[in-house]
Amino acid sequence: MLSTLIFLLLAIALLAFWFAGRAAAETATWLGQQACARARVQWLDHSVHLMGMRLSRGPAGWLGLERQYRFEYSTGGEDRHAGRIVLHGRRLLSLIGPMPAEDTLH
Repeated sequence: MLSTLIFLLLAIALLAFWFAGRAAAETATWLGQQACARARVQWLDHSVHLMGMRLSRGPAGWLGLERQYRFEYSTGGEDRHAGRIVLHGRRLLSLIGPMPAEDTLH
């Protein structure tokens, strides 16, 4: 009976971890696509790739998972550049990637 309860709690924890990871990946995908659209560059491969994960404190001081994602974009179709998105939970900490076109900065 006790082993069944432990197994059930472990399964629930793993499912929660998996769903949180999927939600973070969807958020990173949306942020990467938006950055590419603003910069008028081509979003390549239509995906983000998880590069790392660690425990860290967020801006409000709460302990949570920080996930780093990588995506690729092209300025002219013949080149590839890498961008990086760092999330704490689903909150954006940093985005390194394409810059908006100069005419949209003014």
